[in-house]
Amino acid sequence: MPLFIVAFGILVLLILMMKFKVDAFVSLILVSIMVGIMEGMPLPTVAVSIEKGVGSTLGSLALLLGFGAMLGKLMTDCGGAQKIALTLINKLGKKRVQWAILLTGFIVGLAMFYEVGFVLLIPLVFTIAVEADLPILYVGIPMAISLSVTHGFLPPHPGATAIATVYGADLGKTLIYGIIIAIPTAIIAGPVFAKFIKSDKKVKDIPTHLFEVKDFKEEEMPGFITSVFTALAPVILMALNAVVKLTTLKDTVFAKFTGFFGEPTIALLVSLLIAIYTFGIRRNKKMSDIMTSAEGSIKTIAVIMLVIAGGGAFKQILIDSGVAGYIKILMSGSTISPLVMAWLIAVVIRLAVGSATVAGMTAAGMVLPILTSTHASPELMALATGAGSLIFSHLNDAGFWMVKEFFGLTVPETLKTWSVAETILSVCGLIGVLLVNIVVG
Repeated sequence: MPLFIVAFGILVLLILMMKFKVDAFVSLILVSIMVGIMEGMPLPTVAVSIEKGVGSTLGSLALLLGFGAMLGKLMTDCGGAQKIALTLINKLGKKRVQWAILLTGFIVGLAMFYEVGFVLLIPLVFTIAVEADLPILYVGIPMAISLSVTHGFLPPHPGATAIATVYGADLGKTLIYGIIIAIPTAIIAGPVFAKFIKSDKKVKDIPTHLFEVKDFKEEEMPGFITSVFTALAPVILMALNAVVKLTTLKDTVFAKFTGFFGEPTIALLVSLLIAIYTFGIRRNKKMSDIMTSAEGSIKTIAVIMLVIAGGGAFKQILIDSGVAGYIKILMSGSTISPLVMAWLIAVVIRLAVGSATVAGMTAAGMVLPILTSTHASPELMALATGAGSLIFSHLNDAGFWMVKEFFGLTVPETLKTWSVAETILSVCGLIGVLLVNIVVG
């Protein structure tokens, strides 16, 4: 019954948005209330749960999205994004642009959560689409998939590391197995799948309220190295922090230093300050003009932040109503492979609550007792769980709404493209885990 209620709630959400054209944020809040009541939650608890979901989601994302948007806007307004795009296109050609953005996404995604990496890379995606006259999704899907793959398979990403820690997996082995699985998975779900997307979303369809197409002359743009360093500064800081945590330096004074500057919010703030200098002051721009550009970015993401907050409310209602506990009872007593079970439980939780992090951590906690009674590899269990937590991103996932809003898609278009790409990623990930298990098991 709980899963039926969740399915019914998602159906109502689709009807409200697609048939009656109700705003996404309003629809999410209304459906959250409805599902909470149908799941038997007291009315006061429903209200508290919604507030908690909105607060916890925005609490972790508001500063990240804000600083990330400012950094991206400064990079775009000074020509830094265009410089990176032109260099990649000139060096690699149009046919290899997807591979360049896929690799960039891998590098960026290793140290930060999906939402942060997405905000950092979206100006680059738009600029490449403009300069190369390519469909947005042709460039955007590989970028988004590469960020998602790192979340599920590759330590030191916080999500992958957290799941591996629950299982007591060796992070080095997890990373090695993860790379073996992640590379072909990302290629299939990213560049290969993007070629089959029937989309007419050419350059003219880039959301103008999120990205203003400008054409800079060579002398007006900053250097390629300066642009790349400024864009990747938060990645460098967070990656350094992750490496320190995995070495003998973790108990030193240096670790406290890197722990502070490697925290995502601080890393983005430091990077924003660097951008103010490299993209502004160094180029003889007035501070008032720099701040006007930065402030303009906040206005563009306000609606997106509300939609993400609505998704957070829906997620929290599903968690607080006990859906995870019901799933645990449903799956108990099964005799299927522990790797497949870990994947399946993560899949069901992902479909129910939306958050890949919540799905992965919850599934790991539920499956952990099974690990002690089997000979399954903890590293492969972590990777199977990570793969399941990424399947079919839909209306209760913040990532779904980011792809929809930034790429200017409708809900059906997002389901047909991004949701399918995530499903391909998840299934290929499971296949990869099972194949690796044959070799090392």
